[in-house]
Amino acid sequence: QDQRIIYLGVVVACFEGAMFAFVFNWTPALEDKSVPPPLGLIFSAFMMSCMCGASLGTILSPTTRPDSRLALVCGASIAAFLAIDVAVSGHYLRLCFCAFLVFECMVGAYFPTIGMLKSELVPENVRGTVYNMCRVPLNALVVCLLLTNLTLLECYGLCASLVTVALVATCLVRRHPVPAKHKLGA
Repeated sequence: QDQRIIYLGVVVACFEGAMFAFVFNWTPALEDKSVPPPLGLIFSAFMMSCMCGASLGTILSPTTRPDSRLALVCGASIAAFLAIDVAVSGHYLRLCFCAFLVFECMVGAYFPTIGMLKSELVPENVRGTVYNMCRVPLNALVVCLLLTNLTLLECYGLCASLVTVALVATCLVRRHPVPAKHKLGA
C-alpha cells in the first residue's frame, strides 16, 4: 500500500546489485601483466574505506536525514562507477583503485543509512516479510549478472545505471514524508 516501501525495495536491489557486481569484478579490473596486484592489501584498503564510510554516515546522522544521505551516497557512487569505466577503458590502475575506494566508502555509509530508512518506513509488524521480499529482485539480479559474460566496461556501466535507478527511487522516497506512526521513538 505504501509506495515508499516499493521504492525502498528498488533502492536495495539496485544499489546492492551494483555492489555484488563490483565484488565479482574488482580483481580483473586491477590486474596488470607486469606486476600481480597485492590482493590482500587491496582488500584491506577496501575494508578500511568501508569503515570510514560507516563512520562518515554516523557523523552525518544527527545533521542529515537518512534519505538525503542516501541520495548523496548514490550520487557519489555513480561518479565512482563512471570514473571506474574511464579507468578500465584506459587501463589507469591508480584511478581505478581510487574510484574503488570511493565506492567502498559509500558502501560503508549505505548500510547504516538504509537501515535507518527501512526502520522509518517499514512498520515493525511486517518488517521481516518486507525485507525478505526486497531480497528477491536483488538475488535475481545477482544470478543474471553471474550468468552473463559482461565485459568490465559493460559491468561497471551497468553498475552506474543501477545506482542511477537507486538514486531516482531515493528521490521518490524523499518526495513523501514519513508518517509519524512509523518514525523511530514515536
